[in-house]
Amino acid sequence: MAPWRVPLADVTLSEEDLAAVVDAYRSGWLSMGPHTATFEQAFAAFTGSTHVVAVASGTAALHLACLAAGLGPGDEVIVPSLTFVATVNAIIYTGATPVFADIAGLTEPWLSATEAEAAITPRTKAIMAVAYGGHPGELADLARLADERGLALLEDAAHAAGARVGGRHIGTFGLIGAFSFFANKNLAVGEGGAVVTDDKALADHMRLLRSHGMTAATWDRHRGHASAYDVVALGFNYRFDEPRAALAERRLARLDDENRLRHALDVRYRERLAGVPGLTPTAAPPTRAGDTPAHHLFTIVLDEGADRDAFRGRMAASAIQTSLHYPPAHLFARVTDDRNELPRTEAYAERAVTLPLFAHMTREQQDLVLDAVAMV
Repeated sequence: MAPWRVPLADVTLSEEDLAAVVDAYRSGWLSMGPHTATFEQAFAAFTGSTHVVAVASGTAALHLACLAAGLGPGDEVIVPSLTFVATVNAIIYTGATPVFADIAGLTEPWLSATEAEAAITPRTKAIMAVAYGGHPGELADLARLADERGLALLEDAAHAAGARVGGRHIGTFGLIGAFSFFANKNLAVGEGGAVVTDDKALADHMRLLRSHGMTAATWDRHRGHASAYDVVALGFNYRFDEPRAALAERRLARLDDENRLRHALDVRYRERLAGVPGLTPTAAPPTRAGDTPAHHLFTIVLDEGADRDAFRGRMAASAIQTSLHYPPAHLFARVTDDRNELPRTEAYAERAVTLPLFAHMTREQQDLVLDAVAMV
């Protein structure tokens, strides 16, 4: 197949980005070290978090968040099914049980606080909020619910790097927030992630678990800060590395500018799609004073009865890449949980289509997408 004229997502690396990565390689120190520490400090300042722990992936970030929150066998965690499976797997890794709750609506594809409240049982220990597409959804209501019920609020902020609500960064409303730096994310370095928290004890625990439960990291020993170490917890190799940390710091410096470009594209999509028959865009994120949307995804919902496969096939014939976000996790063979009915989640998952969106998308590329949508 010929290359996409408009890919779903795309990343550009500047010469300065490449130089920063090359410099990290030339330093001779490739594993977690000074660049990682510098990036953690920069991301803490950017998000307003007290503590940041950079890790190998967004999945690792979610796993450490669940472990630090004390999840284990017998515990239940309320979570949306409309999310990437890593959100759910991270809960299962700890031995806890995911309890799925429905989304707010067909054009509001994020966890409903009302549905989450209805799913609470005596075994519920946490709520996992997901910033779907970079949208805060009902995050403030979920935070209030968790506080009222004495539950931990964990945030899957994989889509939300740079997203703020009332000046407060998504990922900082709960006990711990988890971010992804995967290749298609707003802050993309290939693989990588981070957890953020204001709780020092939790941060220290996650740092310990990040590197095999060892009391001193390799970089500490290299600098002479420790001559030996103990292993005091069953940890993991979830370490970040220097080349990716150097790239992440470079890209972080322009993330707000790139998110503003995404915002302009989102606005133009909505203006041009208004009145186009057969589809409805999902709800726009708030843009009040202090609100900074991330616009990780742009999704539309086709009218009931529409042939989505045919729609996507015609888009592909125009060399426009589309995708689906997401197959509901509660329907996966490995995860199946039929305790709660999720009619809105299933309806959305059957009718939603993700259109291309990336920071350096040109107006000409967006016009190709819009023209193709209008023809199908």
